[in-house]
Amino acid sequence: MQKITGQKNNGPDVTLETKIEFLKRPESYPDRPRKVEFLETHMSWVFLTENYAYKLKKPVRNEYLDFSTVDARHHDCEEEIRLNRRLARDVYIGIVPLTADAERNILIGGNNTAVDWLVKMRRLPTEKMLDYEIKTQTVNKAEIARFALMLARFYKKSPPIEISLSEYKQRFELEIQDNLRVLTIPEYGLPIDLPPEVCAAQLDFLKRKSELFSRRVQERRIIEAHGDLRPEHICLEAEPLIIDSLEFKRKFRILDPADELSFLALECERLSAPPFVNNVIFETYNRITGDTPEEHLVKFYKSCRAGLRAKLAIRHLQFPEIPDISKWRNLAKIYLDMAKSHICQASEDFST
Repeated sequence: MQKITGQKNNGPDVTLETKIEFLKRPESYPDRPRKVEFLETHMSWVFLTENYAYKLKKPVRNEYLDFSTVDARHHDCEEEIRLNRRLARDVYIGIVPLTADAERNILIGGNNTAVDWLVKMRRLPTEKMLDYEIKTQTVNKAEIARFALMLARFYKKSPPIEISLSEYKQRFELEIQDNLRVLTIPEYGLPIDLPPEVCAAQLDFLKRKSELFSRRVQERRIIEAHGDLRPEHICLEAEPLIIDSLEFKRKFRILDPADELSFLALECERLSAPPFVNNVIFETYNRITGDTPEEHLVKFYKSCRAGLRAKLAIRHLQFPEIPDISKWRNLAKIYLDMAKSHICQASEDFST
């Protein structure tokens, strides 16, 4: 369970609320923007000016990360810059300290004690993000082809990661079991039979089609990838950009590119993208890398990703302050239905 923790640093005692309120004010920024837009994500607060985005990490602690200290958040900011410059070099400008003097006066930058850290980014145009173009039906094949070519070349040049078949399969087993545990919590109100049905089918596929996963490992397809490849992280400018690589745990970035592309395809399907989007992405990947993953393996990957997204959605109900419970329950149900559809198709493919 994710918790917002207290601050642990040796500088002035500046509350989290004070930091957020300071960063919401236009006069707080060196370039004096006319306004500041405020967004909250699962892991951060983002403050948008006309030209820049400033990201403040949440002081959270859960089973897979600990951002409860200023030093830990500073390290994660450094990792975010390092990793994202692989696919969005000119977007990530750098890390900026949020400082305070003895009277707790806060400043962006300066020479006083750092009470937190900000990732400073170039603001990207909303209308060129893939999720926006899908929703507004403005996406075109040329843009997708440029993006797919850039991504395929990234995968091709990424060195393979050594991993055993047992370790690779165990990752899926453990994730599926944890998905089942969370998705069947009665208080979440999800259909009682659906998560067990989906997870049982996924585990059965994993067991019966072991050779598919063995082939991916033997062909050394596993690499350090992006880790969170979603349409809202893809900018379709003339030179495509991919932001928000998963930075807080390397293990989550160690992936089969076919798995990562399956996740992107799943999210494009959920947004009702035209079929050419996923077709161009996979065809370009096949052509550049020479890798053609089996269709039923792709469907298994999609199903597992949908199960994970269902779990992440429903876990929002852990927090009593969440105002729209039905939103997250409905989203979890959508993902569960997608997980069932894809694992059923995968099972039909290998049984015929």
